[in-house]
Amino acid sequence: MFTHLSIRNYVLIQELEIDFHKDLSIITGETGAGKSILLGALGLLTGQRADSGALLDTSKKCIVEGIFDLHTAVWKDYFVTRELEYEPETVIRREIAADGKSRAFINDSPVNLSILKELGAQLVDIHSQHQNIYLQSPAFQLEILDAYAQQTDKVAMHVRAYARYRKFQAELEELQAAAGQQRAELDYHRFRHDELEAAKLQDGEQEALEEELDTLTHAGEIKTGLAQVNALLDADELSVAQMLKSALSTLSKLQGIYHPAENFKQRVESSLIELRDIAAETDRIAETMEHNPDRLGEVGARLDLLYSLQQKHRVSSVKELMTIRDELDAKIREINDYDTRIGQVQAVIAQNLEQLENMAAAISGKRQQAIPDIEERILALLVQLGIPNAIFKVELSPAGQFTPTGTDTVCFLFSANRQQNLQELGKVASGGEISRLMLSIKAAIAEKIALPTLIFDEIDTGVSGEIAGKMGSILERMANFAQIINITHLPQVAAKGRHHYKVYKEDHGAITRTGVRELTDNERILEIAGMLSGEKVTEAAMANARHLLGKA
Repeated sequence: MFTHLSIRNYVLIQELEIDFHKDLSIITGETGAGKSILLGALGLLTGQRADSGALLDTSKKCIVEGIFDLHTAVWKDYFVTRELEYEPETVIRREIAADGKSRAFINDSPVNLSILKELGAQLVDIHSQHQNIYLQSPAFQLEILDAYAQQTDKVAMHVRAYARYRKFQAELEELQAAAGQQRAELDYHRFRHDELEAAKLQDGEQEALEEELDTLTHAGEIKTGLAQVNALLDADELSVAQMLKSALSTLSKLQGIYHPAENFKQRVESSLIELRDIAAETDRIAETMEHNPDRLGEVGARLDLLYSLQQKHRVSSVKELMTIRDELDAKIREINDYDTRIGQVQAVIAQNLEQLENMAAAISGKRQQAIPDIEERILALLVQLGIPNAIFKVELSPAGQFTPTGTDTVCFLFSANRQQNLQELGKVASGGEISRLMLSIKAAIAEKIALPTLIFDEIDTGVSGEIAGKMGSILERMANFAQIINITHLPQVAAKGRHHYKVYKEDHGAITRTGVRELTDNERILEIAGMLSGEKVTEAAMANARHLLGKA
């Protein structure tokens, strides 16, 4: 329930505090007094766009604050699931700075506008002439039917299920498109991979082959050089080994008279051993080193293959070729996996489709069941509102495909007179008839489900006299099910309210300010009398006002 409204620095309102009550509250005032300003401020709390032009004093920010009584567990769950701060007395605040930037808060926690709009739609339903036009929308008509059938939650579940279904459908389309593109390249990928796989690439192989090629190419030169090294080290009397033997002999003689000679001797012996190893190894290699044209051809051919593959793939090492081979292998596996993934997604889509079919069938069945009842109820209300010959039909048709709200399309058909054929609302209903039809629909729904605070902006436009009184009675009955705030120019409607607020303007020199205050019983008699008689209030109008208020 909407319990309090605070407005500061908004259009012609400097500062305003209003307490609201349950039941039916009436707001009246002269044309131009500022009722639209009040609605504009309420609109800010429900997420409507802010405008810096709405600031009364551009040096200060505008603040609009609303307090809502949300003590039920349903509201606590709503806040928890949306990760919002919950308070039984929830405060919504909207601030507008001089530069036009606005901020929104729920229980002092900042929120974005989309969150505020969602919550605002749950808390307040502002009915205006625009919504009368909206009544002609098939989507809105479907919402009305589902609300009357008390299956709004089921339809919301279908909307979520449909979103999942569409998500998987989009994923399937992407997979199929990607698979088609990849399959076109599969043969090319496989050819490149098989070529690299057949090469039996090994890391480090190229460097070893290049070294072996150098050896094979210069085999004769290497053989001769190593033989020369062997001869110099240990081949004849002038070799290094023979000279080291002479050095050892001399050092042996000196050991007895010069102690350091022993150390020198050991070092020369070590050198001699190392030199003999070198001589033996070079001799062995020289003996085995032969020119081998077959092996030279094999090594050259292998290197040519490696160089050719590197040039083809624009890399400079075998390691990079191996990386490309592995990447191609992964691509081939991925392409081959597409069929598996497509099959999995198709299975999920089939499950979702079955779920949607069951949900849509149940929703459609509830709609069909509700149609006779809503037709009868709305016709009864229209008769009360002065359209005794009205005909109202709800036509439900197959949509031919799944939509977020099921597989149905709906059309409200109306005729105000017996001689008129049933047609769509926008083609046959006048503004006054649309207003009365909308009130009938809201009244019918109010008896079925819990509605938010309903704010009617002159829904009684185009009616008068006895019909106005009946419209007031309908609003009064609706207040048994929901908090109703009604802006009206009709005294018959105003008299039905439990609480009465007056919007007025005051001039302070060259400055005009808008205010709102709740009327006392006596002030209310005077206000309704003024609505009856005009600027000059007569005693007859006062008596009539007392009669309307039940105070005769």
